[in-house]
Amino acid sequence: MKMKIKFKNLKTPLTEREIKKLKIGDIIYLSGKIFTARDKAHKRILEFLKEKKELPFNLNNGVIFHAGPITIKENKQWKIFGLGPTTSSRMNSFAKKVISEFKIKAIIGKGGMNKKIFKENKSCIYLSMTGGTSAINLKKIKSVEKVYWEDLGLAEAVYKLKVKNFGPLILTIDSKGNSLYERKE
Repeated sequence: MKMKIKFKNLKTPLTEREIKKLKIGDIIYLSGKIFTARDKAHKRILEFLKEKKELPFNLNNGVIFHAGPITIKENKQWKIFGLGPTTSSRMNSFAKKVISEFKIKAIIGKGGMNKKIFKENKSCIYLSMTGGTSAINLKKIKSVEKVYWEDLGLAEAVYKLKVKNFGPLILTIDSKGNSLYERKE
């Protein structure tokens, strides 16, 4: 049986209804708001939750991109010169809590994650980005709306990005926990 690949243009915030219709192998292009977050940001998010502190940004129903941008600030404006995905499996230990607390709808990264995280949450998908698309996607970042937690280091800070047709992103793990990495044909 051949996989039927579909191309989808989606806008954030994503809905659970949209997510449930998607199949592994679908090619996704995202428009709207996404947040970068790596290891240190995830740790701090969990610290805020533990201490019952409100985050300085709204992750509810959001999209997290596992990436550490290469940036510079000129005339009070952030400019991104590099933005490739980082290895998502490093965030496996944080993901279940972050996804469930904030109803995260999608995670973008490379290398995959534990599919049980998505099977248990049922409202989140994993989108893979290959490193080669990083140069293309720089043009699809319309603005850096805000940078949070600069004290973590510029690669580890959280960037709120406005993007248009960001992709191609491959749906690698769906909301049922089906994984393209385990597909046998």
